[in-house]
Amino acid sequence: MTHSTRPIPSNIPAPQLVRSAGEFAEMIASLRDQPLIAVDTESDSLYRYHPRVCLIQISVCVNAADAHPTPADPMPTVDYLLDPLSFHRLQPLGQILADPAVEIVFHAAENDVRLLERDFHFRCANVYDTQLAARILGRDGVGLAAILQDEFGVISDKSMQRTDWGRRPLTPQQMTYAQMDTHYLPVLRQRQIAALQEADRWEEAQEGFAALAELRYEQPTQERTFWRMKQTREVGKADLGLLEELWSWREITAERLDRPPFKVLGDTVLGELTQRKPTSLAELAAIPGFGDQQASRFGREVLEAVRLGRERPAPPFPEASVRPEQVLSASERARYDALRQWRTETATARGVDPDIIFNNDTLLQIATQRPASSEELQKIAAIGPWKARTYGAAVLALVNRQ
Repeated sequence: MTHSTRPIPSNIPAPQLVRSAGEFAEMIASLRDQPLIAVDTESDSLYRYHPRVCLIQISVCVNAADAHPTPADPMPTVDYLLDPLSFHRLQPLGQILADPAVEIVFHAAENDVRLLERDFHFRCANVYDTQLAARILGRDGVGLAAILQDEFGVISDKSMQRTDWGRRPLTPQQMTYAQMDTHYLPVLRQRQIAALQEADRWEEAQEGFAALAELRYEQPTQERTFWRMKQTREVGKADLGLLEELWSWREITAERLDRPPFKVLGDTVLGELTQRKPTSLAELAAIPGFGDQQASRFGREVLEAVRLGRERPAPPFPEASVRPEQVLSASERARYDALRQWRTETATARGVDPDIIFNNDTLLQIATQRPASSEELQKIAAIGPWKARTYGAAVLALVNRQ
């Protein structure tokens, strides 16, 4: 996520690339007995139909006797880049991540926690999230690039945001970029804890971190659907069958090639194909965005999809999705609206985003369950002792007035 546009301080060694069983064993030996490990992941979702974790970044603090801190690198670390595409037997790492005695530091943990479980069946028992801590503290910029620039003068290299992490070998620029994602997390955590304690928010943060450790990967239940394309609202009903046929062809082709659908043909091109209904390669070539490469590779398949689609009946419109708050009773709705108003006012006074107080799902549970005591309030999963003490009286007064 970040890469310095100035020279990396000379006392920051290059990351250690881990690609073999021997290198992995050495890394695991260095991680054992470490109380704190910083972790990040990089995936190839912009390049594959079925994305995968392509790199795991790991940083651990250097032993105090060997450390040489400087203002630019106040807490030196050893940085590893683990290549799961080259070496697959990673279970010892999973055992370390699952140890409650080991604190795993992420930035924006939610995605990484889920991907580590999806791809490797890893679970993290003890999580610290520098982004959540920054949000609880009311920081304006909570992306890692913004925080590292403010704290350490590290400037984001935006050219790496769309890089292909599945391509090998990794370039020196990719490796430096990846290294910086975890290198500063231990010292950032240290500074944040001091600020959280000073602001009397440390217990609040701990409750949030505990909830992150409980996250699990869930297979998406809503399959890819062409109804998400704006082109379904731009073509006439008579052409929806053709658009669906083209969309289906693109999905099948993208999965076969293991490429994101937009890298086969973009939504705009599908819309143009539907409107123009080409019957020849020459007509295909006149469609904006349908280049020579696509024509050579997919031209005849697309023409066949157009032919089939012109005979395909329009699909039925999907039923409108119902949001949970739309099925509330009148009294539940009144409680929910009152809770949302209270949350907005409370968040504004604190200088944080509303979901730091409670997210919408928690407000819905409060509105429907109507807890009558602090004990009942804490039966709701997202409400721990700190939030019950801090917000319980106001919440209980609200729900029992409505």
